[in-house]
Amino acid sequence: MPKPQGFSYERHRDHSVVITHQGRTAATLRGSRAEKFLTEVESGDAQLVMARWTGAYKFGNERMAKNHPRNRR
Repeated sequence: MPKPQGFSYERHRDHSVVITHQGRTAATLRGSRAEKFLTEVESGDAQLVMARWTGAYKFGNERMAKNHPRNRR
């Protein structure tokens, strides 16, 4: 499974954080959630952390599900 890529984040004056994925807004965090995110992203793999926080994290079973008969069209 490839590593997450294409994520970035911006801090704003109102202490909110906007996470984008390939230029599109994926999540907006405010207050204590924004602080917790910033602490976590600075101490670990930033791309992986942003993927988890936005819910865009691949669990590995998407490839198999894509080939399931009910998903073929």
